[in-house]
Amino acid sequence: MIIREKDNWFRLLLAWHGSVLPQILPRLLVLLGLSVAVVAAHVELPYYKVPLSAAPFTLFGFTLAIFLGFYNNASYDRFWEGRKQWGALLNTTRSLARQALTLSGQPAGAAGPRAFVRLLIAFTYALKHQLRRTEAGPDLARLLPAPLAEATRAATFQPVQLLLAMSRWVQQGREAGQLDTTIQLAFDHHFNQLADILGACERLASTPIPYTYSVLLHRTVYLYCFLLPFGLVDSTGWITPLIVAFVGYTFMALDAIMREIEEPFGLEDNDLALNTMSHTIEASLLEMVGEPVPPAPARSHRYVFD
Repeated sequence: MIIREKDNWFRLLLAWHGSVLPQILPRLLVLLGLSVAVVAAHVELPYYKVPLSAAPFTLFGFTLAIFLGFYNNASYDRFWEGRKQWGALLNTTRSLARQALTLSGQPAGAAGPRAFVRLLIAFTYALKHQLRRTEAGPDLARLLPAPLAEATRAATFQPVQLLLAMSRWVQQGREAGQLDTTIQLAFDHHFNQLADILGACERLASTPIPYTYSVLLHRTVYLYCFLLPFGLVDSTGWITPLIVAFVGYTFMALDAIMREIEEPFGLEDNDLALNTMSHTIEASLLEMVGEPVPPAPARSHRYVFD
């Protein structure tokens, strides 16, 4: 995720890192070159020009803008829902850690609540790795006892196994007489919330926006942009390349941004900062049990939170 200070209007015009301009610049240069060639051919070879006017592009551009707006809303809804689920994960893990520390019937500083808190942290990292399809082994190994880490690593749905381990921790406390039924139900309520968060994130990760929408929009944007100079050259003349480049930047940039944020758990610059959010949860829970907080993860750029 790109997080930058609020620049003044002039510096914002010149902002490079954090925009999608580096990504689409080669395409814009091709479009600009085509527009220059069309203007040159219009002057030198007037009998071979493509007979297009600006009228159909006006109507078609309006329709395209509506479709882009629909796709943008759908993509941002997915991004924002993913952020809300990870915000709920932070709240729920804090509540569970507080219950383990104050309601488990064990003395302050006991090993049991500390082990439970590490299960919560491991659940967070396992969820992050599952969503990003990365290897959770190193995080599981540093947070869990070796047998549990190996068993969890071998599972297909690692967060589910850790949720089960937390439920068994509560069950053992109940059998040992340290927890009564009311406290057990309070734990179970938050376990259900964790299960809901897990299911919502899995739904977002496994159900992208239908591929046909992406293909249709992508083809339409580029067909519109590369035909636009033929329709504008009669009315705008030599300034056609500048107008086409500006319109192309708007449409191509929107297309690129929407492709990034429709998969909110990915590894691109504008995706959710799951590494940073996982570290925030870990730091918050370790602070509750009085353990040292690990350093924040390294960033590829000072504005990029992975």
